[in-house]
Amino acid sequence: MACFLVAAAVGIFTTVFAKKIPEKYHIEWLNVMIWGGVLALLVEHVWHGEIVPWFPFLTAMSDPQDASEMFHEMATVGVSMSVLVTGIWAVMCAAADAIVKRAKEASAMQTM
Repeated sequence: MACFLVAAAVGIFTTVFAKKIPEKYHIEWLNVMIWGGVLALLVEHVWHGEIVPWFPFLTAMSDPQDASEMFHEMATVGVSMSVLVTGIWAVMCAAADAIVKRAKEASAMQTM
């Protein structure tokens, strides 16, 4: 229903603070992954009629019972998706760092 809002919050945070994060962490990779997922989920939710162009925009917000279910989904699915994407990004950064270090070591060995 609204699980993409959690990822959008992460995306807003990483976009706002991108300049303060060291380049070696490749925050642009995380931003692309996060915003791509948000866009895909937004399209999917519009397609299934869970997001509408009139207030309250999220159909689950019109009924308190549905709103409770939506907040539960945000807390479970939204948070777990965001943690998973962030974990994949961390592995990508570690792998990229290892590749760069290995290339530098090989280059240093060749110059000796």
